[in-house]
Amino acid sequence: MEKNMENKNIMYLFDIENGDVVGVDEAGRGPLAGPVVAAVAKIKKYDERLDKINDSKKLTEKMRDLLYDVILENFEVGVGIADVDEIDSLNILNATFLAMRRAISNLNSDVKFQKVLVDGNHKIREYNGEQIPVIKGDSKSLSIAAASIIAKVTRDRMLIQISEKYPEYKFEKHKGYGTVVHRNAILENGPIEGVHRKSFLKKILGE
Repeated sequence: MEKNMENKNIMYLFDIENGDVVGVDEAGRGPLAGPVVAAVAKIKKYDERLDKINDSKKLTEKMRDLLYDVILENFEVGVGIADVDEIDSLNILNATFLAMRRAISNLNSDVKFQKVLVDGNHKIREYNGEQIPVIKGDSKSLSIAAASIIAKVTRDRMLIQISEKYPEYKFEKHKGYGTVVHRNAILENGPIEGVHRKSFLKKILGE
């Protein structure tokens, strides 16, 4: 290995070894409410601050927010969203692929790449470019991990905005996931049109 590469982040080296890549990940497949958000990230320049990047689920909310700005400074980023109606009509997996395709299409058109590294064991359906599924990619690839943070922070901020409109559901606390507090709020107040995923609520509502 070249001397100037010896101290580089091992996740960054993973991306380099795979060529000219972007990383893709999503946030929000499991919640009862809110959209699924995908992001794509391609590194522009290496910075030691990137060494703090990891799987978004392993980071505190405060650290994700700090890294969000670092990532926007050092990566080209695209974000794609599939809303609640699309999740209910397509199913969550297909809606996730839709969000991923939108994220890639929303990447700056000047950004060129040869391969997409996708977190997980599925290729993105209906995407024709070269792609490599990477199991646990958000702990192996710097670009996937960066995408996971962008997707997670973007989605969390959307749910916080929803919480301002519907404070009784406490979305700022659970971000739409099926916590006891959230389930009880649904049973007490009913689902919110356009916010809750009807296809996810059948067991809770006894349908």
